[in-house]
Amino acid sequence: MPVPVMLVDHASALGGAEHSLLLLLRHLDRDRWSPYLLCPEGALAQAARALGVPVQVVPFPRLRGSPLAAYRVWAQALTLARYARAWGARLLVANTVRSAFYTALAARLARRPFIWHMRDFWLSERRPRFLAGDRWGKRFLCAMAARVITNSYATAAHVPCPARVTVVHNGIDVTAFQAADAEGRRFRRTYGIPPEAILVGTVGRLRPWKGQDRFLRVMARVMARAPQAYAVVVGGTPFRVSDAYPARLRSLAAAFGIASRTVFTGHLEDVRPAFAAMDVFVHAGDPEPFGLAVVEAMAAGKPVVAFAHGALPEIVVHGETGLLVPPYDEDAMAAAILTLATSPERRRRLGEAARTRAARAFTAARMAKAVMAVWSEVVQGA
Repeated sequence: MPVPVMLVDHASALGGAEHSLLLLLRHLDRDRWSPYLLCPEGALAQAARALGVPVQVVPFPRLRGSPLAAYRVWAQALTLARYARAWGARLLVANTVRSAFYTALAARLARRPFIWHMRDFWLSERRPRFLAGDRWGKRFLCAMAARVITNSYATAAHVPCPARVTVVHNGIDVTAFQAADAEGRRFRRTYGIPPEAILVGTVGRLRPWKGQDRFLRVMARVMARAPQAYAVVVGGTPFRVSDAYPARLRSLAAAFGIASRTVFTGHLEDVRPAFAAMDVFVHAGDPEPFGLAVVEAMAAGKPVVAFAHGALPEIVVHGETGLLVPPYDEDAMAAAILTLATSPERRRRLGEAARTRAARAFTAARMAKAVMAVWSEVVQGA
């Protein structure tokens, strides 16, 4: 009989953690595991149902900024524990930080083992102002968890219980990113990018730490020396974050004098044509706990230029699948991009090596196999 496992995620929209969860569900061995998902109504719930996964809609209020936070966590943990007992779940897995606090308590109440899948450096979206709270929160989750799965060694370094940590790099559907050249040409026509242009792109949510402003500064340097270069910024705000950052990026492009050769696509449901159109992919952001878009670009056969920080050195092999430069050194990044912009043969060679590495090291099947191995160890040891 398949082992019932209860998966918990606080998000309604699809971010990197949710895409990774859906890939895991798609490649899960259903003869061994019977998954159930608890999450709010939204794109994640709909996608899980399409995969045949039973979904229970549950809200997960924010944990900060409310005097009722402790009560809400406790009340919701009781609800989750009831679902775990009703479904006969033998394992509870939290896919996100917010859901981890609810799930940890629910697992204790239901007397089931709990796995914390940690995909970020911090318990908040960015480095917290008060690190003591982050440390205590992580210690609590470590104490409650039978095991911790992290998406990189860089993330694991931020978890205070190394003996319980297993690193499982995120995977992707590699074949899905092997788009035909025709899709790339169509993308260029849609956005008015000349077919002969050297297209340098970046993909990610429009948030300051993703580094789109830094990317524009770098591209201003590149375009000053490479008149055939164009830039494309792919991304929007799928989590309904509303601030001035997207407008500021357009203002920066105008201020740098590169607006006529810079394309902002907004949020795209399918980013594969954008990857197919690019000649070089750039990650100019702050340290990433993983860097899913980097792997996707590699699977599309694109050389990567990135800062050598966070998890990126675990993904990009310098000089083989791309070029890594010192963190935050914009001049070095511009020089690396120019090196590839002026060398078609080197772009092709690095891109082919990147595709090969993605297909070998970052497949969804490999990720699912490694995650299921951790689940099995925990269930067998319970």
